[in-house]
Amino acid sequence: MNKITTRKLAIAGVLIAVGVVCSPLNFPVGASKCFPVQHLINIIASVFLGPFYGVIMAFITSLLRLATGMGTLLAFPGSMCGALIGGLCYKFSKKLTLAYIGELFGTGIIGALAAYPIAVYVMGKEAALFAYVLPFIISSAGGTVIAIFLVTALKQTHALDKFFGDD
Repeated sequence: MNKITTRKLAIAGVLIAVGVVCSPLNFPVGASKCFPVQHLINIIASVFLGPFYGVIMAFITSLLRLATGMGTLLAFPGSMCGALIGGLCYKFSKKLTLAYIGELFGTGIIGALAAYPIAVYVMGKEAALFAYVLPFIISSAGGTVIAIFLVTALKQTHALDKFFGDD
């Protein structure tokens, strides 16, 4: 395993830990729990690790939150779609703005629509098709605002360049 892969795994592990430890920092909106820290770490993973690591990190974080009783099944489609779309947008454009928009669209629209069948058929809840769009957008927007400041600062100061360098 090369140095970069090891470093990416280490950062993914830290992001997973942050996601699980910060699980109590949530608020209800409608039938959903909003968890802005997940969206913050999705964007960090999208920009610094790429879409593959972002999706895996989102899945493991959601799994651990579910296993510890701090999350629901609805965390899976929202977080994973947001990490994927945000990561792909950044990978192909190298623009932070598109990573932020990708997270918002991936979680708020695609993830929310993917949550509908899970809520209805797996969890047995009654819900309208677009019931999760507003709560997911609100949750994602909170994390995105925090990420705008944090990720922009990390990129402008080149804080992680040495970590991912060849030294």
